Amino acid sequence: MFKPVILTIFTLLGVSINTTAQSKLAQEVGIIFGPVSFQSDYGERHNFDTNIGNTGFGVGLVHFINFSAANNRENYFTEHFKFRSELSFNTTKLNHFGEWVDSEKRKGLVQHLRSMHGSSTLVNLGAQMEYSPFMKIHDFEHTVGSISPYVSLGFQVSYYSTKASSTLGPLGTSETTFGKFLTPSDGRQFGFSNENGVVLSLTAGVGFHYKLAEMSDLVFEARYQGYNSDWVDGLNPNKELYKENKSNDSQVWFNVGYIYYLEY
Repeated sequence: MFKPVILTIFTLLGVSINTTAQSKLAQEVGIIFGPVSFQSDYGERHNFDTNIGNTGFGVGLVHFINFSAANNRENYFTEHFKFRSELSFNTTKLNHFGEWVDSEKRKGLVQHLRSMHGSSTLVNLGAQMEYSPFMKIHDFEHTVGSISPYVSLGFQVSYYSTKASSTLGPLGTSETTFGKFLTPSDGRQFGFSNENGVVLSLTAGVGFHYKLAEMSDLVFEARYQGYNSDWVDGLNPNKELYKENKSNDSQVWFNVGYIYYLEY
């Protein structure tokens, strides 16, 4: 039951199973999942508590086009590169962490930050190219227990839904909202927004495949994803006034997965 469902999904995404089969390109499908650390305007950037506290979860379906497994004409490209398409989902609850929020001496000044909460949910569709520099794909596929490290580069299109709120009451007044989020920003009335939208991103990852059995692998990966927007988390203080918030939103996804070979 699992196999037909996966095939149907990726056919709808434009990955033509019949076309690639006729071209003798092998295919692999699988599932990946793991924690997502969101870097945003919630909390201090590069702060350990922020990185750990603003961690959500992601899950995805992946499809590989393998240029080597069904190809006896070896060359460097077919033996070291794979093309991967992906449909994934991730969600993260967001809070403020760091020195300003933690200090009891500043408790009266930062109660607005302590009371502010948010969330960001994304549905992602994209592709990446994997490069395995150390081991030929043919050698890896025929050696159970082998490990093949790789690096990857790709892009994604994401639909995001973000919300910002406060336990003090509706955001948008000085009684409930930290001052810098009350300033108009990037065409919005405030430096916060509850909105849905579409965003583009570049991805870069590092990981390795482990040959579990003749027709299956495990994959372990750490992947950075940088968005072309600073509204994915729902916060974007005016960058002309608040230089510390100049970076767009990004996330790091640590995932593991199971990959099944459909054919050789």
